[in-house]
Amino acid sequence: MGVKERQEREREAVARAILDAARDLFVVEGYRHVSIRKIAEKIEYSPAAIYSYFPSKDDIFMALAEEGFRMLFGNAEEPPLADPIEDLRCGFLRLYEFSRVHPEYFALMFLDRSVPRISQHWERFGFVREMKKRIDARIQAAIDAGAFPEGTNPAAVFRILMATIHGVATLALCERLAPGEDADALARDTLEAALTGLRTGISHTFESKPCTS
Repeated sequence: MGVKERQEREREAVARAILDAARDLFVVEGYRHVSIRKIAEKIEYSPAAIYSYFPSKDDIFMALAEEGFRMLFGNAEEPPLADPIEDLRCGFLRLYEFSRVHPEYFALMFLDRSVPRISQHWERFGFVREMKKRIDARIQAAIDAGAFPEGTNPAAVFRILMATIHGVATLALCERLAPGEDADALARDTLEAALTGLRTGISHTFESKPCTS
C-alpha cells in the first residue's frame, strides 16, 4: 500500500469516527446539545482537527442525513414488482422498516426539527429528488394500470401514504403506543387502509404538486 493510499484510508477512518460519534451523541443528547468539542472528546481528537474534516457541526449532520437517505433508497433502483399495488406496499413498508432498524437516522432525517433543514440544502440531496420522481412514476404506473381511479394525483398519493407510515413510525419511536400494541401490525393495517381508500376513489381534499426539479 502506497503512502497516499494509506493517508486516504486513515482520513476516511477518522471521518467515519467523527460521524459515528456525532450520531451516538445525537441519540443520547439531541442535536442542540452535540458540539464539536464533545465529538472531539469522544474520539480523542482536538476540536481543531475535527474542523479539518468538516467545516461545522451542521456539515457533520448533513453528512449523516445524506448517509441515511442513501441507506433508505438503497433498493429504489430495483425493477418494480408486476403488481403495482404490491410494489407500492413493499416500498412504503420499507420506509417503516428503516425507522425500526435505523431509528437514530430516521429521527435525524425526519423528526428532530433542530437538525439543519434538508430542504434548504437540496443541491446536496439531488439524488433524493430523483428517487422521489421514480416513486411518483411508479404511482402513475399504478394509476395507468387501473389500480387507482383515473385522474388520481400521484403526488397526493405519495404524501398520503408517506404520512400514514410516518405516523406509525413516530408513534413507535416516541413510545406513544399503548402497552401490548403491535407497531408492525399497525403499520401494515394503516397502510392497507390508506391504499384501500385511495383505490376505491375516496374523496380527499389534500393536493400536492409533483416534483419538477
